[in-house]
Amino acid sequence: MNSYDLFEELESNADKEKAIKMSKYMRNQFSFLGVQATTRKKISTVYFKEAKKKKLIDWQFINECWDKPYREAQYIATDYLNKMKDFLVLEDVARIRVLIENKSWWDTVDGLHRVIGSIVFNFPELNKMMIEWSLDESIWLRRVAINHQMYRKDRMNVELLEAIIVNNLGQNEFFINKAIGWVLRDYSKVNPEWVEQFIKTHKNNLSQLSISEGSKYI
Repeated sequence: MNSYDLFEELESNADKEKAIKMSKYMRNQFSFLGVQATTRKKISTVYFKEAKKKKLIDWQFINECWDKPYREAQYIATDYLNKMKDFLVLEDVARIRVLIENKSWWDTVDGLHRVIGSIVFNFPELNKMMIEWSLDESIWLRRVAINHQMYRKDRMNVELLEAIIVNNLGQNEFFINKAIGWVLRDYSKVNPEWVEQFIKTHKNNLSQLSISEGSKYI
């Protein structure tokens, strides 16, 4: 993949007015070029098609994206990893953890939980690591642990889901309580009885945010 051409094309689509708005939406924590998602994905699709033929994760490219000063580059890296997730191996978990813990915010973290989820599904011996992450001091590792099974539907490891959520009950952290609500809501589409019973059992320790989000489709 010619990353130079990709970044050059991305930068040529910069829009200062949009960049200000995008940065403000992210509480001014990151700088933006002002390239919207549709344009970004249109640009990167050409490069990703070529990359997928190689069936090998280009970590130099990913790290280059993470080093860029504008947020769109990190979005490209998460897009790339999601496109290439079938080629991830056990050793890649440590590298993805570095990404989760650097330049951390919900936007990149939520892009990476599906990547981690794919690896864990293919290597179930990592379930233990998800339990460990669910107890970590980093709210972002805990958020990934909570949400890594989203969209699995009837392939959900319910015992793992329950253990991870229980490890994160009774706290005031918005990003954790929101994540709990989201994963419960997602699973309720497949197994509303389980979610309803879980909420009933743990209602005294679940935040109102988690309950309202998790109950949306029940």
